[in-house]
Amino acid sequence: MTVKTVLIYALKVIGIILGVVIIYVLLGLLIPYIPVSAKDDGEKKDIPIYIYTNGVHTDIVMPVRNDLKDWSLMIPFADTKSKKTDYNYVGIGWGDKGFYLDTPTWADLKFSTAVKAAFWLSDSAMHCTYYYTMKEGEDCKMIMISRNQYENLVKFVEDKFDKDQNGKFMLIPTDAVYGDNDAFYDAKGTYSFLYTCNTWSNNALKAAGQKAALWTPSDFGIFQHYK
Repeated sequence: MTVKTVLIYALKVIGIILGVVIIYVLLGLLIPYIPVSAKDDGEKKDIPIYIYTNGVHTDIVMPVRNDLKDWSLMIPFADTKSKKTDYNYVGIGWGDKGFYLDTPTWADLKFSTAVKAAFWLSDSAMHCTYYYTMKEGEDCKMIMISRNQYENLVKFVEDKFDKDQNGKFMLIPTDAVYGDNDAFYDAKGTYSFLYTCNTWSNNALKAAGQKAALWTPSDFGIFQHYK
């Protein structure tokens, strides 16, 4: 094989990779504009939930407890550093385990972590964060939903957690928590560039009968439907 042949082959491979990246970026920007409309079940909308983003990950934030669900029974306050028991809301997000535990900021991102996350090569985790209050803004939107919609949302979220033989969520022992009020748990599924943390949150909104994007890999794809 001549040097010229090798170069031509290498350029073709690079061209294919760049083409795939460009197509992905374009689809990631355009498809989120295709809306999935909210479904009105005719019931009173009296349960507040929130969508919240830290600029990278989107979480679904719910009341810690009501008569339909007490999340503190499955996500014990004792699993957080603070151990406090008077929080009012819990945010839950699904994502790549390596990203969550090894990449607290973009500056900490390793090439190996990114590759594993993008191509179905690593495990996933649930990130749970307790809050006292939620403040609406560009990064946080409140949605009022019905009891039936909330039950559907709870089932969707709960089904993504890995459980032990006793049906309990499986805590990930780690010092990589982001504060005194959060914890990580093992999760089902594998993260990829086609199914990201934001794709999961978007699907959670669909499960609850709320406005969503047809598909989105980014938080922007969700929030642009809630301006």
